[in-house]
Amino acid sequence: MARYTEIEGGWLSDSEYQALAQFRYHIRRFLRFSEGAAREAGLETQQYQLMLAIKAEPTTPTMGDIAERMQIQHHSAVELVNRSEENGLVRRAASQSDRRKVMLQLTPKGERVLRQLARHHRAALSTMAPMLAEALEKISRGMSDNGNKKPRTTRGAAAPTPDERPER
Repeated sequence: MARYTEIEGGWLSDSEYQALAQFRYHIRRFLRFSEGAAREAGLETQQYQLMLAIKAEPTTPTMGDIAERMQIQHHSAVELVNRSEENGLVRRAASQSDRRKVMLQLTPKGERVLRQLARHHRAALSTMAPMLAEALEKISRGMSDNGNKKPRTTRGAAAPTPDERPER
């Protein structure tokens, strides 16, 4: 898993915590909508993500490409493709240049199901995107304004370690 470190030290303000929480809330609302839409279409949530990832790739993707795009292990991608293939949503083809590689394509049924779900997602995003963008803007603004702020006082919070204390 990638680890991210702060470019500039400093403390988070209450408004930065609020912005982060608001952003996560709006992401979760969208994901909850997406999960429900996939279930209503008779799919697993990841099957929609799989079809979207296949469709979005500029070239025919491999199993490895999809595993990376979906941030899952290769064997998990294989199992997901197995289930999606059984449902008639995707098909596999051996690569012409390297027979060891498995290329993935949507079937006509997969194209139809994806098109319908993507339309629902686009409509939902037309409402949710402004809220996501506003929350992201608040986070971004907070990052650019962030200097070495004093720690906020939180009842019951542990004292900062030497690594967490702002430099003087």
